[in-house]
Amino acid sequence: MTAQTYLAYDFPLLSAFWTVFWVFLWIMWFVLLFRIVVDIFRDDSMSGWAKAGWLVFVCVLPFLGVFIYVIARGKNMGRREVAQARAQQEAFESYVRETAKGGETRSGSVDELARLSEIRARGDITDEEFRRAKELVLAGGHPSPTGSSPR
Repeated sequence: MTAQTYLAYDFPLLSAFWTVFWVFLWIMWFVLLFRIVVDIFRDDSMSGWAKAGWLVFVCVLPFLGVFIYVIARGKNMGRREVAQARAQQEAFESYVRETAKGGETRSGSVDELARLSEIRARGDITDEEFRRAKELVLAGGHPSPTGSSPR
């Protein structure tokens, strides 16, 4: 009367579930560990010795070091992350503003060419003067206020 006992782990589907679960926890652990290492280097308020101490603690005793770091400095970790995201957003917006200003120069060149064309159509400048002024505008310079190029 010896009946074979099966544990829940002996079923293949549950075995696959536990394997996926442990792999997920293992990956999550490494993500947390790398985020903490990045946060240690990002923190400007810590001295070099404090950073070295935390790194040694996190690397030598990883589970205990990470848990203590999250408890002791976890709140500020989120604030530093938000500050970096804001700084990146401001840098991006500054870049967009500077790039948009460059586009204004191009439209200024188009306006300048249109004005030169009107001056030539009225007969105030010759075709040769128009050609030289157009070359100046396209090269990035501006023609003289009278519409003729310097000689």
